[in-house]
Amino acid sequence: MGSFSFPKRIRLLNRKDFVNLNRLGERHYTRHFTVILKKNGLGITRLGVTVTKKTGNAVKRNRVKRLIREFFRLNKSYFPQGYDIVVAAKKNASYLDLRKTKEELAEIIFDKKFCV
Repeated sequence: MGSFSFPKRIRLLNRKDFVNLNRLGERHYTRHFTVILKKNGLGITRLGVTVTKKTGNAVKRNRVKRLIREFFRLNKSYFPQGYDIVVAAKKNASYLDLRKTKEELAEIIFDKKFCV
């Protein structure tokens, strides 16, 4: 059951990591999300989530962050290993549910060219 957790070591928390990823990462776009990927050389996949105030009030922003983290948590074993991933929500992402979030993010994350 521990494999479904979301501990600190697999989270992107430092501003330096976010800036580095924004500058050097590979961007992929969906209708409601921008996903930035970059190899990290650590052997673990780390996730960062960005939701701007354009998305809505704090309740809507937190809901979007929960949906993204839940998608990552449930599908962690399918993610490519050794990558830093930032998921940035666009302004209309607050209307999504978990199923629609999964459909959009799965297009990018489970793409064959990232699976090692």
